[in-house]
Amino acid sequence: MKLYYSATSPFVRKCLVSAQELGLRERIELLPAAPHPVNRDRALIVCNPLGKVPTLVTDDGAVLYDSRVICEYLNALGDGHLMPEKAAERWRASCDAALADGIMEAAVLVRYETFARPEHLRWKDWIDGQMDKVSCALAEIEPRAGTFDSRIDLGTIAIGCALGYLDFRFAALGWKNSHPKTAAWFARFAGRESMQATVPPV
Repeated sequence: MKLYYSATSPFVRKCLVSAQELGLRERIELLPAAPHPVNRDRALIVCNPLGKVPTLVTDDGAVLYDSRVICEYLNALGDGHLMPEKAAERWRASCDAALADGIMEAAVLVRYETFARPEHLRWKDWIDGQMDKVSCALAEIEPRAGTFDSRIDLGTIAIGCALGYLDFRFAALGWKNSHPKTAAWFARFAGRESMQATVPPV
């Protein structure tokens, strides 16, 4: 398999953590890509018209995107333990994954707004609105974080990668100070081999 990736993307990290947990990481060749909202990577667009990472090319030539689809594919290809079989647990994991994806989407949009857009065109109210999504999602996670300890699924992997991205790009946010249960869980989860192997470069 081949994965178009950016080393700093939290969505890519989610796929790589999943692959590591499933014992599939060695089967994936990483292909560097340069996703950008304006200067779009034409080599990537050949495979994915949206020009986004991650994009996975399977061994039989099928092209898969986005990260949720890729993680579900890897789970099916592996032993399948990252998605619970029981309906209630499955929906819980799926909803947690969607919540984490929302954090990552909002944070990446703020990153683009403050990094890719010229300073005189940046819209503070829009940035504040995106960061409010992050704050509301963290508030939703906090009372439930104490129940995450025994869970290694697509939901907790996504949450772990979302929190890791906040630490990586938004250290000044200081989310750990106001969310101690989430911070305590993340400290343990971030120590997993799969998370350690996918820490983005500084």
